[in-house]
Amino acid sequence: QVQLVESGGGLVQPGGSLRLSCATSGSIFSISTMGWYRQAPGKERELVAAITVGHITSYADSVKGRFTISRDNAKNTVYLQMRSLKPEDTAVYYCNAQNPIVPTLTYWGQGTQVTVSS
Repeated sequence: QVQLVESGGGLVQPGGSLRLSCATSGSIFSISTMGWYRQAPGKERELVAAITVGHITSYADSVKGRFTISRDNAKNTVYLQMRSLKPEDTAVYYCNAQNPIVPTLTYWGQGTQVTVSS
């Protein structure tokens, strides 16, 4: 059974930082592209950042230079370091694991709330 468990969300002031973690169980991590998505109220879920097995990263334009995605293959964990947070970063953040060969094999975490507010 595959499980993705996010942690690290919370309330932070504008300009602050947070680090999200996503721990995975099962055998998928070593073969999966890992991604962080977010969904704000009334908006569609969007891709924030992704990292391949080979550590190639990609980012949404809105977070480039502020967010960093990384993965620790020994711990089956992916991270999202968020800096210079803005109120518009407020959303539920979801971890995703996707098999790059069979994209329909995709798994989601339960989500963690990030609120940026003074």
